[in-house]
Amino acid sequence: MSSQDSNDRPLTPLGERQLIARAQRGCAESMHALVTAYQDRLHAFVLRVIRDRHDAEEICQDAFLRAFRSLDSFNFSYRFSTWLFTIGYRLCLNAIRRRKDYSGDVDFSGMPVGRTGERDRDVGGEVANSDEARRLKEVIWDSVDRLTPQQRATVLLFYRESLSCQEIGEILGMPAATVKSHLHRARNRLREMLDSQLVQDWPAVRFGERSGVA
Repeated sequence: MSSQDSNDRPLTPLGERQLIARAQRGCAESMHALVTAYQDRLHAFVLRVIRDRHDAEEICQDAFLRAFRSLDSFNFSYRFSTWLFTIGYRLCLNAIRRRKDYSGDVDFSGMPVGRTGERDRDVGGEVANSDEARRLKEVIWDSVDRLTPQQRATVLLFYRESLSCQEIGEILGMPAATVKSHLHRARNRLREMLDSQLVQDWPAVRFGERSGVA
């Protein structure tokens, strides 16, 4: 599988396992294909958590390097993305602990909405592409940026990566029940931060109404 193929469509579980197996044997093309398949998603996640573009780029590079150095010990019962995001998240926490500084602006204009555009339907239904829908999404994601790092990571993995609470728990190193608690607290904080007009529009936004979270 070429890197172009990986960029055109998401990797299937079988395709991913085949790439990892070849990468374990030292295939540089397979390593490149894995980077191409996941670099944008990892960067979007890390940038939201770390809130610094330069640090995000360094963390992503480090995450891939660490992943490939430890590829021989990769557990095929997990997805490569879960493993990669776990490494990336831990590097984010290390950087945050060193910095202890949450200031700085982030340019959201280049941030992807989602892998397949499905997130456009999260806001406003059939008016998802309207100016109002885009405004609501911008306000929501800007508010997400003001959550704690753990809450931000939980929200991003749940809504942007469509991971289950169990999968998020594996990445963040916590039980699924704790993930659900973080989601509830994050949604409550978002409601408090958003202005009254947006709160009135909350049912249309349907943010946080995914099934499976009690």
